[in-house]
Amino acid sequence: MKREKGALSRAFSALHLAPFVYLLLIQTEPLQGVNITSPVRLIRGTVGKSALLSVQYSSTSSDKPVVKWQLKRDKPVTVVQSIGTEVIGTLRPDYRDRIRLFENGSLLLSDLQLADEGTYEVEISITDDTFTGEKTINLTVDVPISRPQVLVASTTVLELSEAFTLNCSHENGTKPSYTWLKDGKPLLNDSRMLLSPDQKVLTITRVLMEDDDLYSCVVENPISQGRSLPIKITVYRRSSLYIILSTGGIFLLVTLVTVCACWKPSKKKKRKLEKQNSLEYMDQNDDSLKPEADTLPRSGEQERKNPMALYILKDKDSPEPEEDPAPEPRSATEPGPPGYSVSPAVPGRSPGLPVRTRRRPGPRARPAARAHCGLRARA
Repeated sequence: MKREKGALSRAFSALHLAPFVYLLLIQTEPLQGVNITSPVRLIRGTVGKSALLSVQYSSTSSDKPVVKWQLKRDKPVTVVQSIGTEVIGTLRPDYRDRIRLFENGSLLLSDLQLADEGTYEVEISITDDTFTGEKTINLTVDVPISRPQVLVASTTVLELSEAFTLNCSHENGTKPSYTWLKDGKPLLNDSRMLLSPDQKVLTITRVLMEDDDLYSCVVENPISQGRSLPIKITVYRRSSLYIILSTGGIFLLVTLVTVCACWKPSKKKKRKLEKQNSLEYMDQNDDSLKPEADTLPRSGEQERKNPMALYILKDKDSPEPEEDPAPEPRSATEPGPPGYSVSPAVPGRSPGLPVRTRRRPGPRARPAARAHCGLRARA
């Protein structure tokens, strides 16, 4: 009896385990599905170039999969939808002529724009979305960095100045990050070195002699990097001479300019200047007349060179003038006649006496006139 009861209990337990065994046999059959893999999760693109969103899928079905690419935003944007590589429907205007699909489900975007940046999701399904696989890829789009340069107001600075500013500037580039170098090495932590929130501007407070060095900046983004040419900052030591030249010299210059602009000569000085000018003008006129005076021969010298000892005497009774014989030439030792003309003829005499010059006889002509009278008396 005991053996029969044991056999019956085993039979009932086998009947209870049969459904579970059946379910296990069903689960061991191969399942239809899609498995998607991607070699990269982040792709860095450049404006104007292309980016490949690469994926690979596997499926037990021989049917062509339905592929759908979306750009994840607040409201997802469908980039393309296809069966295999055949596009379904009409592409958006901003994606026309920029889309290409491959058999493995990969997507190629050409002529990248900044608006293409974002997270892309791909869905690959077979038999009416019964079995579907998903994958996401991040795409960044940037503009390359152009060569930066360090801009400063002046390359010289005085020691102990309050502040000195250097600006790292570049024309092109998105999402830049800045690094400052001193003598080719990154700046050390110093309370005097202040950086702007974006680290683009470097401010050196309370300048010291040790700040005299070469400075440059490095700008980089996800796709490029640029380094500026080093610029030399010269720090001059503060000295008393420099202070005098920089403060007193400027004040003195301003004072001199003001005095020269406001000064006016007094009336006495003006008269003195006018008198000096008139005297100079008269001296110039005298100098211009001297050559003319020198060219005129003097009457005395001419008479000495050509002495004339003819004296004409006339009698009161003679009707016609008579000429006296020419006097004998005087010896070299005998003094010549004076260099002045004789006085006018006495009334009653012939008026035809030769006149040497028109000049009026001076005080020296009187002795000559007396001599003439004496000669006439002798005659």
